[in-house]
Amino acid sequence: MAHLISFTTARFDVSGEKPNSINPIAGQNVLLWLREELVRAQYRVTEPDTEDWGWYIDVESEDASYLVGASADAVDPTPTVEWTVQVHKNRSMTDKVLGRNKMAADDPLCALIERIIRGDSRIEQVSVTRKA
Repeated sequence: MAHLISFTTARFDVSGEKPNSINPIAGQNVLLWLREELVRAQYRVTEPDTEDWGWYIDVESEDASYLVGASADAVDPTPTVEWTVQVHKNRSMTDKVLGRNKMAADDPLCALIERIIRGDSRIEQVSVTRKA
């Protein structure tokens, strides 16, 4: 299951984003910002890429790997945009069959991303849904 972090902000200019070649969904700028912060925290992070539901990055620590996605409706953007960041922990088929390596409610990467988002004074209305 994913952890979802939703928020509103005018911090990211969706009109300046590289177009998502699959669907007109923004997310690149949020992930570029998060990527910089996660690299600073010693995570290995790929460059943002497109998916049909938005944009994603792959994130790795010493003991876990994740897919982190971001999306917002960019068809008719307003200065303040509602964003969703989703965090999925990658698990092997064996992990899934044996019920191991599940994402915990206090997952360290999710906690870090939440702190980064809440720590930016330009971001408002933060809500978190933990579906561990």
